[in-house]
Amino acid sequence: MPAERLIHQDDTAYVVRDLYPASPGHTLIIPRRHMASLTEATEAEQVALLRMLAVARVALDAELHPDGYNIGINDGEAAGQTVMHLHVHLIPRYRGDAADPRGGVRHAVPGQGYYTPSKP
Repeated sequence: MPAERLIHQDDTAYVVRDLYPASPGHTLIIPRRHMASLTEATEAEQVALLRMLAVARVALDAELHPDGYNIGINDGEAAGQTVMHLHVHLIPRYRGDAADPRGGVRHAVPGQGYYTPSKP
């Protein structure tokens, strides 16, 4: 990873902005050791990823003041993973960026985002 892209790093993981952001500030938390899935990460690596996630969120809160976040991992081709190296997406959300944000990550499966009787 080029040094100019690094936002934060330690011996276990690093933080960069997504090259194709879903929203302003879309950030990736990436372990240094190669693995495709979170289930391949050691407990220490999982803790380090969560620590980096918290650091990235504090920075985004201070810089962009989002109203919420979607946090996700695409794990496997069927789940949309195209880069077979584990990375956690921290996607800032802003009021009004979606007409009805209810369901959040549930919208990853078409037609399954709404789970209340009042929605189609």
